[in-house]
Amino acid sequence: MIPLALEFMLPQRLWALVVIPLIAVLYVILSGRTTPRPMSSRLRLVVPRDAAWKRHGAVLLALLSLGALIIAWAVPKDFVDKPRDRATIVVALDVSWSMEAEDVDPNRLAAAQAGAKAFVGSLPERFNVALVTFAGTPDVAVPPTIDRGVIARAIDAVELAPSTAVGEGVYASLDSLKLVPPDPENPDAVAPAAIVLLSDGATNIGRSSSGAAVAAKDKGVPVYTIAYGTDNGFVEQDGQRQRVAVDHYELSEIARLSGGKKYAAESSGQLRDVYEAIRQSVGTEKVPAEVTDRYAGLAIIFAVLAALGVISLGARWP
Repeated sequence: MIPLALEFMLPQRLWALVVIPLIAVLYVILSGRTTPRPMSSRLRLVVPRDAAWKRHGAVLLALLSLGALIIAWAVPKDFVDKPRDRATIVVALDVSWSMEAEDVDPNRLAAAQAGAKAFVGSLPERFNVALVTFAGTPDVAVPPTIDRGVIARAIDAVELAPSTAVGEGVYASLDSLKLVPPDPENPDAVAPAAIVLLSDGATNIGRSSSGAAVAAKDKGVPVYTIAYGTDNGFVEQDGQRQRVAVDHYELSEIARLSGGKKYAAESSGQLRDVYEAIRQSVGTEKVPAEVTDRYAGLAIIFAVLAALGVISLGARWP
């Protein structure tokens, strides 16, 4: 009944739980000493034959209610999700030529732009958002700001370029965090940060992405990667068709090494779902909170069921 991760504000009260097995043992002993009395045929019509299992069930439910009540009395606390007041999110967008592939309607880049703008618009107003684009070289297109309109216009204005430097994109995202404006209400506080990186290809230039992921981990900045596209994607270059399959392994490693999480999307709908999952992850934090009511509620449920069991002992129900 008690989760292993649960902590208590008054753990010394948990010693009261020893009462439960003592009561259970006492009940078993007394039940064994009870000798059934012979009943007349008329009495058998009134007393249910299956009263034993009801009696045992009622006692069990009563003990469960007592256990939940003692746990509530010890004032348990658990980690619950609480909306963040402030944070900085860096949206890192791959703008290499492979994003021109049309395996996603209308193409990878256009769908990624629409998904990124919807994601940015869904973040809390006090969140700072930065935009970093990368192909062969990275660019901090917009430093951290709360102006969603600036971010949206910058996303619409991105242009494709050759090569893919995923590692450099992560490094540039980390550099952009140095430009976060201080909170007017608490200038010395450092808000948590995360990088949301969407890409479809493997690094073919610049520093390694694994090194960048480790650097992000060292700074306490998780990287949430989105592998976008299908294995059937291709682009036309110099009159020849070139296959541009998504590199899932590299993006998985970036997420793992940085302490983030890797997602995959092969359509605009899946991309919206991924961004929503990331929004819920970066938009909340785990904080300790008292959860006495959770166990008090369980105690009430068990007590009501036990009462119904006792009532059924004296009635032809159910």
